[in-house]
Amino acid sequence: MSRVLVLNAGSATLKFGLYEAADCRLRGEVERIGDAPALRLVSGDLDTDGFAPADSGHAGVAEALLDWLGSDLDLEGLAGVGHRVVHGGTRLAEPVRLDADRLAYLESLEPLAPLHQPQSLAIIRDLMARHPSLPQVACFDTAFHRTQPRVRQLFALPRHLADEGVLRYGFHGLSYAHVTRQLPAVVGEAAARGRVVVAHLGQGCSLCALENGRSVATSMGFTALDGMMMGSRCGRLDPGVVLYLQQQRGMSVAEVERLLYRESGLLGVSGISADMRDLLASPSPHAEEAVALFVDRLLEEIGASVALLGGLDALVFTGGIGEHAAEIRARTLNALGWLGIHLDAPANARHALRIDGKKGPAVAVVPTDEEGEMARGTLACLDTR
Repeated sequence: MSRVLVLNAGSATLKFGLYEAADCRLRGEVERIGDAPALRLVSGDLDTDGFAPADSGHAGVAEALLDWLGSDLDLEGLAGVGHRVVHGGTRLAEPVRLDADRLAYLESLEPLAPLHQPQSLAIIRDLMARHPSLPQVACFDTAFHRTQPRVRQLFALPRHLADEGVLRYGFHGLSYAHVTRQLPAVVGEAAARGRVVVAHLGQGCSLCALENGRSVATSMGFTALDGMMMGSRCGRLDPGVVLYLQQQRGMSVAEVERLLYRESGLLGVSGISADMRDLLASPSPHAEEAVALFVDRLLEEIGASVALLGGLDALVFTGGIGEHAAEIRARTLNALGWLGIHLDAPANARHALRIDGKKGPAVAVVPTDEEGEMARGTLACLDTR
């Protein structure tokens, strides 16, 4: 039976899963990478005491993770390792086995996803050096959105920039692919194949409009900064603000990049935390203002998606906030009565799969599983080869 390891690198985390075919044998996460990496198991009963990274970076953590896994499990039988790579650009739209040329292409895309792409590629390079015969497969967050009509991939910029790759790509594709696969069992085949809006809400946030299970529009664009307000990212922003910060405030490109990616969003508005749980529990008026702005922006994005779809058959929440923040769902849905949505408050409070009142559009809470989607894509890629 084919066994694959999947590694999902975030800006300060590394999620992992060991799969035999579609069955997950072990799952966990390393948190606080770059500071004091700590291993937490989600499933499986291995002793975590042997996990000891030599350094706190992503590559060092991945190396320690493989050493730790290898001390208890037979990793010699691995068919390959699957990696979440955020940006596949215009050339890569499905899982691919990595080689030097493809790795170089992905390195050229690092400026488009600076919080994630460098971390994933650092791990891949390290594993290639240590295990040159072990197949490495990249699974892309942008791939799911390549079905969008060309007009929704364009910016209103000179045409030569689009020809050079300055396009709307969209992200969180692995999450959307998994949710789309689960949706018929939750809302029924007709609604799942109809006009669907999925809200992936976590530290990173985006929305995707689906028709017949295919992405036709998404809120993120050229980079993972666009669209929804996020944990520490600004979301949609007047480009003139960037010009002002550089021309009038004298900020460097690096300073602006840090501001927009790491110091804005919920963290910037509240001045307290990038974590929605902290803000919902806080009595601070600044925390409430950040939450209110988040909901307001979410309503804008849902309205835009519904307009492009010409109606709504199902609305889906996923991601850390989408799955666990009942108050955010309630505030959002109570403002969407104009769509015919009816909230089942008790079902919402217990995080049920269906939280609508069985009238109007279906409303669902579907847990995402990026690692499971990566395992599926990695096995398919290796089987194809």
